[in-house]
Amino acid sequence: MWKYIKRYLPYAVLAALFMIGEVMMDLLQPGLMRQIVDDGVLGLENGGTKDLNLVWRLGIQMILLVLFGGFCGSMNNVFVHMSGQNIGNEMRKDCFRNIMTFSFPQLDKFGTDSLVTRVTNDITQVQNFVSQFVRGMIRTLLLTFGSMYFMFCLHRTFGFIVLCVFPFIVGCMAFCLWKANPLFARLQAQLDYVNAIMQEDISGIRIIKACVREFHEKLRFGKANDELIKTQLKVLVIFAFMNPVVNALMYLTVAVILLAGSFDVGNGITTPGTIMAAITYTTQLLNGVLMLVMLFQNISRGYASWKRVKEVLCGEPELKDGSFDQDTDSHGIIEFKDVSFSYPGSRQKVLEHIDLKVHQGETIAIMGATGCGKTSLVNLIPRFYDTASGTVLVDGVDVKEYNQKTLREKIAVVLQKSELFSVRIGENIAWGRMDAKEEDIRAAAVVAQADDFISAASSGYATPVAERGMSLSGGQKQRISIARAVLKSAEILIFDDSTSALDLKTESNLYEALQKFSPESTKIIVAQRIASVRRADRIVVMEHGRITAVGTHEELWKNCEIYQAICHSQIGEESA
Repeated sequence: MWKYIKRYLPYAVLAALFMIGEVMMDLLQPGLMRQIVDDGVLGLENGGTKDLNLVWRLGIQMILLVLFGGFCGSMNNVFVHMSGQNIGNEMRKDCFRNIMTFSFPQLDKFGTDSLVTRVTNDITQVQNFVSQFVRGMIRTLLLTFGSMYFMFCLHRTFGFIVLCVFPFIVGCMAFCLWKANPLFARLQAQLDYVNAIMQEDISGIRIIKACVREFHEKLRFGKANDELIKTQLKVLVIFAFMNPVVNALMYLTVAVILLAGSFDVGNGITTPGTIMAAITYTTQLLNGVLMLVMLFQNISRGYASWKRVKEVLCGEPELKDGSFDQDTDSHGIIEFKDVSFSYPGSRQKVLEHIDLKVHQGETIAIMGATGCGKTSLVNLIPRFYDTASGTVLVDGVDVKEYNQKTLREKIAVVLQKSELFSVRIGENIAWGRMDAKEEDIRAAAVVAQADDFISAASSGYATPVAERGMSLSGGQKQRISIARAVLKSAEILIFDDSTSALDLKTESNLYEALQKFSPESTKIIVAQRIASVRRADRIVVMEHGRITAVGTHEELWKNCEIYQAICHSQIGEESA
């Protein structure tokens, strides 16, 4: 945390200095009040004669001290917020920057809901922790020990009375913090779960309504929220028990001071002003102790959040970046050499002994049953995952040796699930190339068969897209995603079952336009429909993570039983 604090240390130091000034003004007030009561009102130093001039003079001094203390307190708040907010801002940006470097398995391990909670709620808790530490720790310690020091200077007996009670107060605080501290980490984990349910249900609201599962989801969310509140209440009950106990001890101390002071006043050992000052110092000490309780509560919660934030900040990308960032002699050549792959944490092989070479400008289609490894195979090309064994080469260079930015600039990917952003349609397409002109965006949309429905919209390419593309149909989202990939003008185009929502005529027009638009690009098409792949230069048939056959549509129809079975299941034996 020091890495962030030291950047804004001058603000924290100024905040500390102003806080010292504010507390010192508070500590000087009871001494002046004693003089006003004893010398000004009772006139104990003048044989019982009141001294109104002294009352006015000391009263004005007290007002000036209060004003100066208020100024110091305000400036302390300003610099505390400047340090805390800036520290939180830097942490939040660094967390997000680090998340962007994480591999897919790392993101899956944390979970979207947990990452959102850590970057928002947890960092807010850390901000509060820093602010409370800078402001609260100085004020609390100065007020507590300063009040005790002035109490001893004022009257030694009163000081010993307070000192005897102090260990009981500290013991009560330590016990409550010991009981509450483990609950803070559980509280944040339960908040993660509540956020996860919220995210799932809002994104899947259509299927919830279609299946009439609203009541079930209300119960699930209610149960998770009840657990969160139950833990929160345990924390609050612990501190609700502590505050009255500490208050009782401190007011008991005030009663003992009054009792002892009454005897001393009767015997002429002390004065009423001294007793008033002692009670004020005791009240300040009480406030200091109660602030210390809240401070330790915030520190405990902030530290629990810091450990969660630290996991994100200190997380190292699992996929180490290579150093190769030069241009290659060949463009769009892909080669798999004895590649095997299994997902992190799983022993089951998804791909086994894959050998395949794709030439520049070639169109390769990949077919097979669900779960045979088609998507896993194409995910190795842009290095979304690393192989368990074997090598994936792009233009003759191992993908592990590439600088990831250089590698992925060569490749355009259209995923199974179309991901759109809550911006205009034109901006969504321009994600493929941010410097693209309007005519380039339109040309890519024409190739993707998207220009007709975009132009027909009320605002055309300036039409805003609802969250997660909810304002568009599945086919429209797929075509916008394809336009984004086409606009990138990459050497390698990967379509991972990204035309499943298109009708056959639109799909046929798309591939025909794509071939004319970028004939030199290497195209890899993962698909389930025979009509989607039959015109490819070669078709790769996969089964159980292995390549069982490679050839043209005609060759596979004659020689591959798996391909024949797929044809029969889709178009019937007689038509085939």
